[in-house]
Amino acid sequence: MKSKKRLAGEILKVSPKKISFVADALEDIKKAITRSDLRGLIAIKKIVKSRKNQQSRARARKIATQKRKGRQKGQGSKKGAKHATVTKKEKWMAKVRIQRRLLKELRDKKLISTGNYRLLYRKVKGGFFRNKRHIKLYLTEYHLIEEKK
Repeated sequence: MKSKKRLAGEILKVSPKKISFVADALEDIKKAITRSDLRGLIAIKKIVKSRKNQQSRARARKIATQKRKGRQKGQGSKKGAKHATVTKKEKWMAKVRIQRRLLKELRDKKLISTGNYRLLYRKVKGGFFRNKRHIKLYLTEYHLIEEKK
C-alpha cells in the first residue's frame, strides 16, 4: 500500500502523505498494479488527495484588530531601522510645514510684519525652531508680535 500511495502521489503531483484511500475501496486498490490502474481509481474517486494544508488566519486577524486599536505597537514589535517607518525627511517636512503655516496665519492676521515674517521664515528653513511652541516663545521673547489696536 505504501508503494501505491507513492505512485498515486507521483500521478497527482503531491506528497504521498496527502493521498488517502477510500475505506470501502481498499480491495480494488490492492489489486491495482500499474499506473494506469491507479489513474482509473483516481478518476472514479477511490483514491483522493486531501485538500492542501492551510494555515489558520484567526490569530493574524485578532492581532490586526488589536493593532487597529493601537495595541501591540511598542518598541519590541517594531521591525527595521530607526527611521524605517517615517523617514527623517518626512519628519522634517511635517515639522516645517506646520511652522510655515503658523507664520502665514500670523502674517495674514497682521500680528507680525512682513519683514519679521521673512526673517522667521528663513529661520524655519534653517531648522532654528524645534516646534510651533518654540516659535511662539521666540516671538514673545523678542517682542515681535504686534498688538492689535
